[in-house]
Amino acid sequence: MRARRSTPPFYRLVYRVVRRVPRGKVVTYGQVAAILGQPRGARAVGMALSALRPPLLDLVPWQRVINAAGRCSHRDGGWADVQRRLLEDEGVRFDRHGRVDLRRTRWTGPRREWRHRLRHEL
Repeated sequence: MRARRSTPPFYRLVYRVVRRVPRGKVVTYGQVAAILGQPRGARAVGMALSALRPPLLDLVPWQRVINAAGRCSHRDGGWADVQRRLLEDEGVRFDRHGRVDLRRTRWTGPRREWRHRLRHEL
């Protein structure tokens, strides 16, 4: 319970949204922010995901969040490679330029009712 109290409320909401992304699908940082009613909050979503530590690191499928260009965007190459490998293990395909076809692979998002309830928790 102590870890929960130290996690900012916005971060907890990001984790709740990301946990809903199905295997084999991806979502963009901006899409997560928009779902939370924060359309300019893509960077804050990235900060929330970079703050993940065990045990949440194992519960939140962080690898399913990519940038708007359809790429893994971790600044250090090592994590980007790990992210790509995890996504490929889920069946996500990358083109020769390292991009995901967002038209095929993007998650459409949660139901409107769920999204509405979640926004009121901010």
